[in-house]
Amino acid sequence: MSVAGLKKQFYKASQLVSEKVGGAEGTKLDDDFKEMEKKVDVTSKAVTEVLTRTIEYLQPNPASRAKLTMLNTVSKIRGQVKSPGYPQPEGLLGECMIRHGKELGGESNFGDALLDAGESMKRLAEVKDSLDIEVKQNFIDPLQNLCEKDLKEIQHHLKKLEGRRLDFDYKKKRQGRIPDEELRQALEKFEESKEVAETSMHNLLETDIEQVSQLSALVDAQLDYHRQAVQILDELADKLKRRMRDTSSRPKREYKPKPREPFDLGEPEQSNGGFPCATAPKITASSSFRSSDKPIRTPSRSMPPLDQPSCKALYDFEPENDGELGFREGDVITLTNQIDENWTTGTPTLDSSTKALLRERSWAPS
Repeated sequence: MSVAGLKKQFYKASQLVSEKVGGAEGTKLDDDFKEMEKKVDVTSKAVTEVLTRTIEYLQPNPASRAKLTMLNTVSKIRGQVKSPGYPQPEGLLGECMIRHGKELGGESNFGDALLDAGESMKRLAEVKDSLDIEVKQNFIDPLQNLCEKDLKEIQHHLKKLEGRRLDFDYKKKRQGRIPDEELRQALEKFEESKEVAETSMHNLLETDIEQVSQLSALVDAQLDYHRQAVQILDELADKLKRRMRDTSSRPKREYKPKPREPFDLGEPEQSNGGFPCATAPKITASSSFRSSDKPIRTPSRSMPPLDQPSCKALYDFEPENDGELGFREGDVITLTNQIDENWTTGTPTLDSSTKALLRERSWAPS
């Protein structure tokens, strides 16, 4: 920076401090200029916030927006022309419906309805993508251009005007010590900057019809989206109603339970249907088989008839109460009646030699 530039920066800084701290008054701008500057400031804030809210309207999920922004940046770095699109909620819902509809299969009315609804949701997502593209091209991009070019240029002119005003006010207060030519040049630069800033603000405010046109493009895009969405949903509603009518007209299939298979206790050597007992069951005898002495172990047992249920003892059991049957490991007991899930009545299966032995000892059951 030249010496003259450094001096000018010093003049402006000194004047600013005297105004902020010392309460000195600077050159006042006219009311029309101030009013124009206020309108431009309001316009700038309006455009900035409307842009932000429009993007949130089109892409409501902040996490998805952040991810999409990152992916677009990576795509630009890699030189990829096509960037990934925003995951529309209608598309995600449609994929979910189609997946579960296929799992339910064609025999399910609900599954077929989910397939129809899923396809319609995916069509809605495609229409929503078209809305995004239209709004970006005809509304968002022009407003961003307004912010980045016209409004930024106006802010530059206003900042330059403020700097030249400070320089002029500093030199005006030191008139006599500052050469008249330098003071005159400062005044000319101040007036020139004021005129440029005023012109740029005037042009922006007078051409606001462009912003109205862009807003109209946004509304047209929304109307087109909603028309297509209504058409898609009407078609889906007709399909579902037709499906309900067809289903209602069909005769209902009655449920016919399968016949129960008879409970088989299994062969004599496999008690409880072939499953070995974990513990020796307590079985009551139809006739008393209790004695003060321990029950004698019979030499042999004859096999029961094939049509009579029976069980084979896995362990020895000593009777503890009246009416209980004592037996030894390997004894075969004919089951006569099941009292409940825990108790069964039965009689020992005896061959002729065992019966004779029991009669001799007065142990034969009555």
